Amino acid sequence: MEVLYHSTRSDAEAVSASTAILKGLAEDGGLFVPDHIPALDRSLRELSQMSYQEVAYEVMKLYLTDFTQEELKSCIRKAYDEKFDTSQIAPLAWAQGAYYLELFHGATIAFKDMALSILPHLMTVSAKKNAVKNEIVILTATSGDTGKAALAGFADVEGTKIIVFYPKNGVSPIQEKQMVTQKGKNTYVVGIHGNFDDAQSGVKAIFSDRQFAREAAGMGYQFSSANSINIGRLVPQVVYYVYAYAKLLGEGKIAEGETINVTVPTGNFGNILAAFYAKNMGLPIGKLICASNENKVLYDFFSTGSYDRNRPFVLTTSPSMDILVSSNLERLIYWIAGNDTHKDAELMQALNKEGRYGLTEGMRAQLGDFYGNYAREEEVAGTIRSLYEECGYVIDPHTAVAATVYRKYVEETGDGRVTVIASTASPFKFTRSVMEAIDPKVASLGDFELADELSRIANVKVPRAIEEIRNAKVVHDTVCEKDEMKQVVRAILAGDKMR
Repeated sequence: MEVLYHSTRSDAEAVSASTAILKGLAEDGGLFVPDHIPALDRSLRELSQMSYQEVAYEVMKLYLTDFTQEELKSCIRKAYDEKFDTSQIAPLAWAQGAYYLELFHGATIAFKDMALSILPHLMTVSAKKNAVKNEIVILTATSGDTGKAALAGFADVEGTKIIVFYPKNGVSPIQEKQMVTQKGKNTYVVGIHGNFDDAQSGVKAIFSDRQFAREAAGMGYQFSSANSINIGRLVPQVVYYVYAYAKLLGEGKIAEGETINVTVPTGNFGNILAAFYAKNMGLPIGKLICASNENKVLYDFFSTGSYDRNRPFVLTTSPSMDILVSSNLERLIYWIAGNDTHKDAELMQALNKEGRYGLTEGMRAQLGDFYGNYAREEEVAGTIRSLYEECGYVIDPHTAVAATVYRKYVEETGDGRVTVIASTASPFKFTRSVMEAIDPKVASLGDFELADELSRIANVKVPRAIEEIRNAKVVHDTVCEKDEMKQVVRAILAGDKMR
């Protein structure tokens, strides 16, 4: 059955999957959502005998219905290959009473690789299917991981350019060096004086500026997004939850149909939304445990039914979650509003103008699938330390936020169901925070010395992604004010036309 996509904010005509991927964001500023959530059409037992690539096809074919079998399988084959350092793509590790779904075995050692390895291929196929003549300019805001994963995915992809904006003082040293050393004649990295929300708001403003879009079109360009607001990012994320369940079933860790819980460290809400979509496809997921850091806007939302971004912005050791405007939450708001585009638009307008909105009682009653809590910085460090000391297993701060919140959930509810924790980044991406949590005496070491020490104590090889940047040359050094982002984009496009 065909799946079409339409905006969360208006009743405009629905579009195909390939068109939604190309556009990234709807013209009214809304997010594209499927007109229905398709049901899994292969049994869990059948899925348990499949490779990651095979599961990816079985899930993605249900959403990307205007892609041929050959097109989709080609995209999957190109995405999930030797760029990953394990043939399983997303292995599960058991530690301290939970299964850690390791989503960091790709080229940039963060979970964003799981979707951004395939998005460039989906986008180039989509461009051909829609007879696009303009060059596609990917505009992306990053809180740390999306930027590098998107840059790596789109580097030197014909017919594309990618411009990444990141908060200059809001990412880890490793994250920043990964981005500013990125090679590729079509890649551009820009630091902004501001936080992630400023970068994200600036990118959204460019997308909604129709005059600027016409100006870009006159130069032969059209804008698209690699952020998790793009449905081409969300659909591949659904895959790994289905794969995790299938793998546990295939290994006899759970019975067919047994319900599991999922815990996700959450910032922009895309990763946990993918788990929600998987649940609504028929995957036996019980509770979706939403883990926040000290920027606990989502915890407050689930606790009170009110979303309020008007609060201090906290820089934490889990910078990819330092977010006060969780863009993908809009897709859930649309869902619990009964697919009411007018209600969704009203709430998003209130968020934009006043920085807050409140749910109706009817909407709030539909949040029963979710549990929210948060972890303080000292709890994050304590979780990293205890997991290492008790199990010899090392996790990054984002994963530690999730592990901390999972422990709180179990203590509160007594729910002992099998639980999968989304492990979203390699500890080598945040060596200072990780090593200082385990052994504060190492604070005087440099970032790459810390990576070597982490390798030694964890008995894990330093990932290729770290070795590649150890002595890499900085090739991107542009920095701008948050209100200068459009001018920077204009200058980049005009400068390329002058070459």
